Amino acid sequence: MSIKILNGGLMTTVQDMGRFGYQASGMQVSGVMDVYSASIANTLVGNDVRAAVLETTFLGPELEIMDSCLIAVAGGLPELMVDGQKVECYKALRLNKGQKLRCGGMSQGIRSYIAVAGGFSVPEILESRSTNLKLGIGGLEGRQLAAGDILAIGEPSDFAKAILAGKAMPGSCRPVTGQGDVTELRVVLGPQDNYFSSTTINEVFAQGIYTVSNNSDRMGYRLEGEPVKWENDKDMITDGIVFGSVQIPPNGQPIIMMADHQTTGGYPKIATVISADLPVLAQCTPGTRVHFSIVTVQEAQRIYREFVSGLNNRLENIKRSPVGKNKVVNYELKVNGQLFQVSVEEM
Repeated sequence: MSIKILNGGLMTTVQDMGRFGYQASGMQVSGVMDVYSASIANTLVGNDVRAAVLETTFLGPELEIMDSCLIAVAGGLPELMVDGQKVECYKALRLNKGQKLRCGGMSQGIRSYIAVAGGFSVPEILESRSTNLKLGIGGLEGRQLAAGDILAIGEPSDFAKAILAGKAMPGSCRPVTGQGDVTELRVVLGPQDNYFSSTTINEVFAQGIYTVSNNSDRMGYRLEGEPVKWENDKDMITDGIVFGSVQIPPNGQPIIMMADHQTTGGYPKIATVISADLPVLAQCTPGTRVHFSIVTVQEAQRIYREFVSGLNNRLENIKRSPVGKNKVVNYELKVNGQLFQVSVEEM
């Protein structure tokens, strides 16, 4: 089973949950920028959340289906079309051989995730299928996808096979809503917050509104706003960096490290974006205004537990589409302005 790329879009790469365990050797983790959305896309087509997906940026690809398959798109909201007809994101789609799926421009967010039942079966490099564009490894030849590329597909799960055979209804869920005019990013201070005065931290960094610049990519988001000045110019020993680290270079303009971040760095890190807010950060477009809100480690841990619990509940709801002989029809009903999801099973 395979899918052909007719148009690679602005930047489409193969990604999974990342390449862990090799940062000590200088190898970046990479992986999807938005773990939340990629997990939903994979679950909609019956995959393990670790299966390889396509990550799109701004303008997605056009694909030709070479064998009947089950596909879902989640994350930012692109204009999604099959053979020129609009279809829904956040829903498993049964597509037949010869059909064409086009993932157009975004009405919300910047990245979407295309999952196919069985996952994209590119070779594993250091236990991951993720594309590392800086090093040119992983994914398909270590590069973004282009017209003419053909991607192999793995074996679909029993759940996906039942949907393709018409014995179960495709799952769906509601899209994630936007953040409003200013996106709040909760951070834990450190590890080098001692390089900054308490006044700078509380009255500049935590009170300012910063804008995501055009000079942002999978390696880092550069922000523009009131400079965050170092209290002194003492040297620091280069140390480790994680996804979400907020570096402050000499010009005072924060840089948030993203999925393809370098493994170490020499600029002081004033704070780290909490794990639960990284998916929100990943969907910020150039021009998005962000505000930092300081929380304690204990608060960050509580928020993360709630984040994981909420995601797991959502994934379990998707998996509950019954597999069997009885036909199940899903409806969305609006009562007094409130939306309800209802499943009706024919006995």
